[in-house]
Amino acid sequence: MLTLGELERSVMDILWESSETLSAYELQDRLAASGAQSLPKKLAATTVLTVLSRLEKKGFVDRERASRPHRYYAAHSREDHMAELMHQVLGDASDRTAVLERFIGRATAGETETLRKLLDSAGR
Repeated sequence: MLTLGELERSVMDILWESSETLSAYELQDRLAASGAQSLPKKLAATTVLTVLSRLEKKGFVDRERASRPHRYYAAHSREDHMAELMHQVLGDASDRTAVLERFIGRATAGETETLRKLLDSAGR
């Protein structure tokens, strides 16, 4: 299962929320401005570049190589990532029905209604 460390998640949160590609230096500034409690006030640019390299190897990040400095963007949406995690967890379950029952049992009324609508539209 592809998981994200705390710093990787912070970087991905910024990339997922951004409507534009970002350089490592822009990410460095946004990380500092994010005020994340567990992060140093300002990370070294090399640290940000290392994290971006790891995220690229994991398939979370792509970059535009034509420009210098390189500009980075999320390879997939946050929703795609979360759906993949859900599929992986469900795929690892020995009793998928029991997992789905517990998931639905904890859903709010609104979430249950949304699930019904999605299942109805998928069945058409």
